[in-house]
Amino acid sequence: MPEYDVVVAGAGTAGCYAATTAVNAGLDVVIVERKSEDEAGHIACGDALKGADAFPEAIPKEKIEPAFTNTGVDHGRFEIPSEDTVLEIPVPGELAVIDRWEYGRRIIDAAEDAGVELHYDTVVQTVVQDDDGTVTGLKTTRKGEPVEYDADVVIDAAGSLSLLQDETDFEGTTFDTNVTYSQFCSAYREIVHVEEPVEWEDALVFKPTERAAGYLWYFPRTETEINAGLGFQMTEEPMQLVDDLKRDLKDRPEFEGAEVEDKLGAALPTRRPYDSAVAPGYMAIGDAAGHVNPTTGGGIAGAAYAGKYAAEAAVDALSNGGPTEDALWEYNERVMDHFGARYAALDVYNILSTAVDIDEMMGLLAAMPGEKIAESLYEGSTDLSWRLKARMAIDSFGYWRDIYGLYKTKSVADELLAHYESYPSSPAAFDDWQRERDEIMDRVYATTGADPKY
Repeated sequence: MPEYDVVVAGAGTAGCYAATTAVNAGLDVVIVERKSEDEAGHIACGDALKGADAFPEAIPKEKIEPAFTNTGVDHGRFEIPSEDTVLEIPVPGELAVIDRWEYGRRIIDAAEDAGVELHYDTVVQTVVQDDDGTVTGLKTTRKGEPVEYDADVVIDAAGSLSLLQDETDFEGTTFDTNVTYSQFCSAYREIVHVEEPVEWEDALVFKPTERAAGYLWYFPRTETEINAGLGFQMTEEPMQLVDDLKRDLKDRPEFEGAEVEDKLGAALPTRRPYDSAVAPGYMAIGDAAGHVNPTTGGGIAGAAYAGKYAAEAAVDALSNGGPTEDALWEYNERVMDHFGARYAALDVYNILSTAVDIDEMMGLLAAMPGEKIAESLYEGSTDLSWRLKARMAIDSFGYWRDIYGLYKTKSVADELLAHYESYPSSPAAFDDWQRERDEIMDRVYATTGADPKY
């Protein structure tokens, strides 16, 4: 039986950063990856990478920079057909559009260069737990043969709706099991080559679908290579993703004569981060723990930092008595402090999107200042000066009821953000914190009129 300090399930962003951080600290680490060596790193993604200037140091930026294909993007372009307008919104911080498969290969190569073992063609069958419930390894099938991995810590980087969580008994732990399909979206994307350069090569293009909680995107890898995709919240009636995307592509003159290079679909979390992503001997990271901005679907930077924080917590725990829930708790705290609180507040706006009329929402967005929408999308909160309020009052005549509803939603989102900023420092205070959070969520549903999401 292979024995390791840490076994990581999944060779995506979170898994590679976790494994590399742990091996750099002197641990024996293996990544088990279900895909073949040729296919590993091939993941459905919008290809937009925000915060490229501030990634964890475990994988140096120069290792992944060759996968950055467009670093000239600096704003979002929201097309609002119902208002016959385009809203341009600045994107704060460094932004790049990447070749996701090339990026995936490069982070895997960096992990291997650091000393991480990579076991491809390895499918997890179940999780191994001892009599007190501590996770101690994985049972897998590797190239058709059963292989059991023994580990002090298992890090789940297996993506959305991870099988490992279905196979683990979390009874008596704080690990978040309040996970349903309604908290995810279904997405499909194609890499499309066009004959002439697009006019919006410096923008991320978004367009609403005909129903709420869905949108199309066009992200320019280069001025002639576009990541074109579509997604919808799983609370909605299913969409014909391929047909709907092709219909919109056909209606856009810049895509006349375009050729499709690659097609891929995926399920993505559009929910708050897990309340707790730790259990004895076990941590979940990245998509497997809901580490995605619920309003944009962006998750690469969060996944990288989650991997770093999880690995560092594992290193500390293994040198101080073992990977108990208390010993691993610092990982939860660091995630919430860095980005988890902000993502939880942003989830309020995702909840709102399931309860509003799409045309009314687009009309309201068209009346709002772009820089303030950017703050709301990326920071979870924003303030308006009296001059902007006056301007909005004039520009948004006819949407005042919606503006008042948005104001009330912002107030409860700010309340939630403040509560997450007091995330408990140990599992002992977790139940009280969670109870207060749920009371705030009741006010979120009452304010937005949305059906409960959790």
